Amino acid sequence: MYLCYIDESGTSSIPGNTSHYVLAGLSIPIWDWKQSDRSINELRQKHSLSEAEIHTAWMLRKYLEQDRIPGFEAMSYQKRHVAVEQKRNAELLRLQRSNNTKHYRQTKKSYSKTADYIHLSYDERVAFIAEIATCVSGWGSARLFAECIDKIHFGAGKRRKSVDEQAFEQVVSRFEQFLENSGDGSEKRYGLLIHDNNQTVAARHTELMQRFHVAGTLWTKVENIMETPLFVDSALTSMVQIADLCSYAIRRYLENGESKLFDMVFARADRRGGKAVGVRHFAPKSCRCKICSAHRASSERSEPVQQALSLDET
Repeated sequence: MYLCYIDESGTSSIPGNTSHYVLAGLSIPIWDWKQSDRSINELRQKHSLSEAEIHTAWMLRKYLEQDRIPGFEAMSYQKRHVAVEQKRNAELLRLQRSNNTKHYRQTKKSYSKTADYIHLSYDERVAFIAEIATCVSGWGSARLFAECIDKIHFGAGKRRKSVDEQAFEQVVSRFEQFLENSGDGSEKRYGLLIHDNNQTVAARHTELMQRFHVAGTLWTKVENIMETPLFVDSALTSMVQIADLCSYAIRRYLENGESKLFDMVFARADRRGGKAVGVRHFAPKSCRCKICSAHRASSERSEPVQQALSLDET
């Protein structure tokens, strides 16, 4: 049995506020799950983040109030936390008095999302995320599946599916094919999807999965994935948070050329014959990013399944 944890990065709406939408699934066999979870928890404890959700995008923002605290780097974690909270409370009070309701709400949300990380400096947060990514890159039995959609390219043609529906169908198809091909012939390998509980897509993806169980996806029958996705609170499930890191790293590479985190998580992309088949960039044929280069090389293979998975490339 394989557990595939799914999360997204970017917005699926067109145009939205990101140029790409990435849906990533990280598959872990149940016999390695406990050790993988333990390795993440050890890194959390090392940085006093045992009770915190690892939300990569919020962790990697700069918190300006830290730069305004003299000697911040030399302080203990506890003193840092107190000093940042004082700065933040003062700022919220100032915004309340200014009657700038929109800015107040945005700032309050930002403070709420980052409250668990304020004892760490920016460099320490960057180092922590890099440690997590390094850890994941070493999980030899884990496999990464992802659909990365350039929404400008997607919106240029007539599509029968929405951005998130196409992404979900692609991830399901690749995970199914991995399960089909990873068995030894005498014993089937089964999988279960565990999805971040995004209320805007939960009902739609459940309905899609029910349809896939009956009629298959455009590319494959679904015989190895069990049930509809289990939707869970990412704050309570470490591995969904790792899927969040993977989707974030892929999107930042495609949009900003940031390759450090990407290279580490892309090492876990499902591969056959040394070629990556688990991750696709839905983009113009002229794209020469690392994903397209690896995926196009794989599509040249003669396997019918791999050819089918590449038909919708443009």
